[in-house]
Amino acid sequence: MMLQRKVLVLIIFLFVSLEIAVAQSARIKDLATIQGVRSNQLIGYGLVVGLDGTGDSQQTVFTTRSITNLLESYGISIPADKMKVKNVAAVVVTAELPPFAREGTSIDVVVSSIGDARSLQGGTLLQTPLRAANGLVYAVAQGPISIGGMSVGAGGSSVTKNHPTVGRIPGGAIVEKETRTDLTTGGFVNVTFSESDFVTVSRAVAAINSKLGGLYAKAVDANVVSVSVPTEYKDNVVGLIAAIQEVEVDADVVARVVVNERTGTVIIGGQARIDPVVVAHGSLTVEVSTETQVSQPGPISGGQTIVVPQTSVKVVEERGSLVQLSGSTVSELVRALNALRVTPRDLIAILQAIKQAGALKAHLELI
Repeated sequence: MMLQRKVLVLIIFLFVSLEIAVAQSARIKDLATIQGVRSNQLIGYGLVVGLDGTGDSQQTVFTTRSITNLLESYGISIPADKMKVKNVAAVVVTAELPPFAREGTSIDVVVSSIGDARSLQGGTLLQTPLRAANGLVYAVAQGPISIGGMSVGAGGSSVTKNHPTVGRIPGGAIVEKETRTDLTTGGFVNVTFSESDFVTVSRAVAAINSKLGGLYAKAVDANVVSVSVPTEYKDNVVGLIAAIQEVEVDADVVARVVVNERTGTVIIGGQARIDPVVVAHGSLTVEVSTETQVSQPGPISGGQTIVVPQTSVKVVEERGSLVQLSGSTVSELVRALNALRVTPRDLIAILQAIKQAGALKAHLELI
């Protein structure tokens, strides 16, 4: 019996075909957001009814009490301990209230079981108020749930597809209260970039000023550009924001090499490069073999048959080699690393050693 260890890994090289001196152009709309334009999270507690015996069990106390309170509001009084709730499930309803949502607007909601219900398939959410962090109700949700899966079983066997205890109601909530969105702050429109970078922000300031034909934009820090509203845009702030978002910027990025040791994945960014360095790499193989032999005594010896395992260990170390690595672009770097003909696991160790030697000109991030 031979014991072998095989590791299946995936290596992904993400690279661009341009030289690192050429920056990638992108719209400000794709790089940044306008301060004040944001969504708000909503949450609510509700009941899902109409389930086919897949709801909460009798031990789920908050479900029985919720049903009791619901029925009492309609003049029906039933003790909670006398109620069966297998067709009802207690759920948490979540949603995101988008910016500029008006009263009567429909938004999607997600319904998640918080009890021991087995499935929400075929259920209907009863009217559920959705509150923001300030405690105010901004929307009300209700409607049939779509789980995009199933859960069936019989005779001790069951089949489950997707996640049957979480579902969605497209357009299931109606906005009842609007949120206030201020596009300007003190006569300024603030543009917030998703990644902090002094070079990108400086280029954005120059590009915006060139677009508006004046010195209207200034960098607050490495993340925010503040744009004063020109006179011609005093009554058209939306037009100003649209003009800003259309501006093309040569976005600069930090050179990164991202390594996931759990999966053996290596992502090399387009700005990464390696200074000239020599790498020696060898391979060690350990093979453990076990053979079973039977010791058979003579016919009249009175002995017993014995199974004797024979174990052998074989160690093979391949001869290492010296390889010179250097790459000014990612494509050259990939070809240089492929020359080593190593597994992704070994490549991770090599990249860490090259970074420690100071030859890897990129941030090495482990995830």
